Amino acid sequence: MTTTSKITETKPFGFGTQIRKSPYFDATLRWGAAGFSVYNHMYIPRDFGDPEQNFWNLIEKAILCDVAVERQVEITGPDAYKFTQLLTPRDLSKLSIGQCKYVLITNNEGGILNDPVLLRLAENHFWLSLADSDVLLWAQGVAVNSGLNVQIKEPDVSPLQLQGPTSGEIMVKLFGEDIKDLKYYWLREYDLDGIPLIVSRTGWSSELGYEIYLRDGSKGNELYEKIMLAGKEHGLQPGHTSSIRRIEGGMLSYHADADINTNPFELGLDRLVSLDSDINFVGKNALQKIKQKGITRKQVGIEIDCEPLKGPNTTFWKLSKDNMEIGKITSAVYSPRLKKNIALAMVSVEQSELGSKFKATTNEGTFGCVVVEKPFYDPKKKIANS
Repeated sequence: MTTTSKITETKPFGFGTQIRKSPYFDATLRWGAAGFSVYNHMYIPRDFGDPEQNFWNLIEKAILCDVAVERQVEITGPDAYKFTQLLTPRDLSKLSIGQCKYVLITNNEGGILNDPVLLRLAENHFWLSLADSDVLLWAQGVAVNSGLNVQIKEPDVSPLQLQGPTSGEIMVKLFGEDIKDLKYYWLREYDLDGIPLIVSRTGWSSELGYEIYLRDGSKGNELYEKIMLAGKEHGLQPGHTSSIRRIEGGMLSYHADADINTNPFELGLDRLVSLDSDINFVGKNALQKIKQKGITRKQVGIEIDCEPLKGPNTTFWKLSKDNMEIGKITSAVYSPRLKKNIALAMVSVEQSELGSKFKATTNEGTFGCVVVEKPFYDPKKKIANS
């Protein structure tokens, strides 16, 4: 089902200078980007045609996604490790240089501010690769009265995601055979024909993939074209992060499935919260109280019994049982592979057991739904770890 993209002539695009353009912006327009959203005050391509075809391109071959909107918060200085630990409830004591970890950033009430990937480039050099929220301002604010000697800034770093089953072959063509040794959630520094990069075995697709962090924004166009050329014989297509594959994999989208009023325990992310150690982090006391008291709602996976959804939900859909509201659908989509309407939802704990049934009110009407196991596809994460 893979299609071939054509390079198109481009016209100036934008709505003023207050929304930033990524280093790959012009390249994505040439390669067919037809629609954009805004994320971390920057345009992100969200339309290369049919989103279902984008999904098939991802799972059958590979796609290249401009995710420069995943801005980095760079933390350096003599106390960088201590400060980074202060920001997250995840225990970082075993985080090695060259390793990445999925972490949460919590506020003083235990609410989630962001769910970035943390990269450790050196003993006291860290990047937080952000979801959509102003963590740079938060980190700078926390630093003011921390008593720690750190420098916090947004560096000139812009990632691309190369994701899909043929991404490994494309990376070998670009970087040589030794790229095969790069382990899941580890990083390595590269120079690609004078283009400075950090490459990590991470991504937002639940597929085999890599993130390529450009460290010189002036070379964005050159890098994008190099990767597309290298991937031509391997079926590489320009694309965007796939809502279908994300939801299949049960992956969070900040502002949709989590926000400042969501705590880690409601999402089943207890493993990312270290309450029993002596580490100190913002929100620890609040999270201890929440765990002791217990949660009243929980994220679940559900299937909706209706005709295939025409696209992802753009509002939260009410869930009810016996005419009582019991939660909301946060992310929903039709999976053409599973041939089911699948969704992530936040429901009352009483309705969170597998097999629980209730009603979903969508744009098309009210339909039955049932709680099922998540992730919906590849529950043992065999793909991403392969």
